[in-house]
Amino acid sequence: MPEQDPDYSESGVPSFDYVRDRIEGRFATAAGATELAGETPEAQSLEEQLADRDRAVRDKLAEIRRSLGKE
Repeated sequence: MPEQDPDYSESGVPSFDYVRDRIEGRFATAAGATELAGETPEAQSLEEQLADRDRAVRDKLAEIRRSLGKE
């Protein structure tokens, strides 16, 4: 008789601990991938581009307000 896997019942149903461990493992992998993706040069470049765009928007808005005599 083949030895039974401790993570499954005789009818092939996975144990709660096994399922929980798999979910936690997948979550950790996804969280790590997201963290690593944020540290790539491309992501940093995107953050810089967004900051530059925001700065340009604020400057343009200030210029429009000055031209309308709001400041």
